[in-house]
Amino acid sequence: EVQLVESGGGLVQAGGSLRLSCAASGFTFDDYTIGWFRQAPEKEREAVSCISYSDDDPYYADSVKGRFTISRDNAKNMAYLQMNNLEPEDTAVYYCAAQNIRPTPLLVKLWALSGLGDWGQGTQVTVSS
Repeated sequence: EVQLVESGGGLVQAGGSLRLSCAASGFTFDDYTIGWFRQAPEKEREAVSCISYSDDDPYYADSVKGRFTISRDNAKNMAYLQMNNLEPEDTAVYYCAAQNIRPTPLLVKLWALSGLGDWGQGTQVTVSS
């Protein structure tokens, strides 16, 4: 059974940092691209960052470039999202997902819209102003 379990969310003041973790099991982790997505109330789900199995050329949404860093540890079946300089606009439920695709900008955006692949239950991130 495929499982993706997010952790690390919480309440933080603007300018603060959080590190999200995604623990994966039930599939060959290093064959898959891992993505972080978020959905705020009354907004569409959007792709935040994605990283391929080979960790080359990760995708970042324009809104998080320079502030967020994605990484993965294939030996531990873990993925991470380091979020620095958080803004109130970053408030959302953050999801970890896995799919066997190349994380090109177009495919990542389609991934966010379609919801295909395997997904975790999400972790809430709240940034206060």
